[in-house]
Amino acid sequence: MPVKQCSKIWLLGLLGGCALVMASVPTFASTQSTQVDPAATKKSTTTQNPASTMTFKLKNGLQVIVEKDARAPIVVSQIWYRIGSSFELTGTTGVSHVLEHMMFKETEIFKTGQVSKLVAKYGGSENAFTGQDYTGYYQLWEKSRLPISLAIEAERMQNLKLDPKEFAKEVKVVMEERRLRTDDQPLGTAYERFNAAAYVSSPYQAPIIGWMHDLERLTLKKTKQWYKQWYMPNNATLVVVGDVEFAEVKALAEKYFGPIESKVLPQLPDYHEVPPKGIKRIVVENNVKVPTLFMGWLVPSMKTATNPAEPYALNLLTQVLDGGLSARFETELVRRKKLASSIGTNYSAVSRGDTQFFIQATPADGVSLDTLEQAILDIIDDVKQDVPSAKEMERIIAQLSAAEIFAKDSVSAKAQSIGRLAVVGIDWRKAYEGVEAYDEITPEEVQKVAQKYLKPKRLTVLNLVPFTRTTSTHTTSKDTKPTADDHESTGAEQ
Repeated sequence: MPVKQCSKIWLLGLLGGCALVMASVPTFASTQSTQVDPAATKKSTTTQNPASTMTFKLKNGLQVIVEKDARAPIVVSQIWYRIGSSFELTGTTGVSHVLEHMMFKETEIFKTGQVSKLVAKYGGSENAFTGQDYTGYYQLWEKSRLPISLAIEAERMQNLKLDPKEFAKEVKVVMEERRLRTDDQPLGTAYERFNAAAYVSSPYQAPIIGWMHDLERLTLKKTKQWYKQWYMPNNATLVVVGDVEFAEVKALAEKYFGPIESKVLPQLPDYHEVPPKGIKRIVVENNVKVPTLFMGWLVPSMKTATNPAEPYALNLLTQVLDGGLSARFETELVRRKKLASSIGTNYSAVSRGDTQFFIQATPADGVSLDTLEQAILDIIDDVKQDVPSAKEMERIIAQLSAAEIFAKDSVSAKAQSIGRLAVVGIDWRKAYEGVEAYDEITPEEVQKVAQKYLKPKRLTVLNLVPFTRTTSTHTTSKDTKPTADDHESTGAEQ
C-alpha cells in the first residue's frame, strides 16, 4: 500500500477515536553539520551545530531541523513557508494572511474545523502566523503526538480544498481583524502609513494583513493560485524541538512529506531598496488626544549587511539608547528632562531585505513633537561623538545574557528562532551563537553604525496628531469637511 494512503488511513483512525500507535523506526547515526565558513562571520563568533541539533533535507527539497530537548516530555512542530506579505503584488495584498486562515479549513481528509478538534482532543495547542517574509503553522503537545503534527501538515501542504462559502466567510473575518487591529487603532494605522512612506522600492511597503480595498476584491481563484505557487516542500522548512529522537523525526518526515513532489518556484521578489535621498516627513491625523512620534532610519539586516558585524552593533545600539531604566532615553528623556512619557526602540535583524531602526515616543504633557524629536536626535548625536562607556557595555551584555537564558527555557521560542533565520535564508545556526556573538563588538563599532546609518537622509518621521478642525464637525464648509480618512478610527468604509 502506498505510503500516502497509509498516512490517510492512520489519520482517519485518529479522527474516529482509534488509539494512537507509534510506528517503529530504524536507528541511524545523527549527521553533524559542518562549521560555518569563518569568512562569513565576525572574528571568533563562528557558529557550530550543537550536538543536540541535526538537519537534513528530503529529496523533494524540504529542509528539516531537529533539536533534542529532553527537559520535559513535550514537542513543538513548526512548518515555515517562504511566502509572506512582501511577495504580494499591488492589488493582491492580504492574500497570504487569508490563505493562512483557509489552511484550517477542509482538505481531502479533514472537514472544516476538524484539525483544531483533533489537536484539542490530544491535549495540544496550535496556531499560525503570517509575516512579511514567511507564513508558519505549529502544534505544541505531548511528545508522542508528533506523528499527528507531521501528518496534518503534509495533508495541508498538498490537499487543501478552498470552498467558496468558507472563503467568503474567512475574508470577512480578516477584514474585521483589520478593523479591530488597524483601522480602529490609531497607532496601528500610523505604523502602517509609516511603512508605506519609509520604503520606496522594497515590498515591505504594504501591510501584512492587506489593504482593505484589496481584501474586498480578493478572489478565490487568486488564493488558489497563491496556494499552488508557494505551498510545496522545496519552499518550506520543518522545525521540531522537544523530547524526540533524531531517527524518529527523520523517519516520520520521510513517511509523511517524502511522497510529496517538489515544484518549480516562482521568481522571488526583489528586496533591493533604492538609496535614500533625503528625510521624509508625513503627518497622520486621527482620533487621538495625545500625539505620538515615529522615527525610522533605513538600516541593513543580517541578510543585506555587507559587514556581518553591523547587525550586531546595531542591536547593541538599541540597548545603549533604550535598554531598560538605565539606558539613555529613559534616563534623559523620561526621568531627568521629562520630555517623554514613554519611548521605545526596535531593530529586527532577521529580515530578507533592509529594515528600519525604529523609535516610537509619546511626549510628556505640554511638550511638542518637534521638541521631543530634537531631544532624541541630540542623544543620538552624543553616541556619534563619544563611544558608549565600558559601564554601559557591561550592563547591556548582562541584559542580553539574561534574555538568552529566558529564551532557552521555551521549546517554542527556540524553534521560532531557528525557523525565522532559516526561512529568510540566514544560517539558522546563528540561533545558537548566544551572547558570545557580541563579545568582540567594540564600543567604537557601535559608534560607527550610529554615524553611518542614523543620518537625516535615511530618516522617515511620522507625526500622529489629533484631528485639526477650526469649527464644529457639524459644519460642511470647504475647509472643515471630513474626508474618508477622518472615519478610520471607527472602521467605517466610505
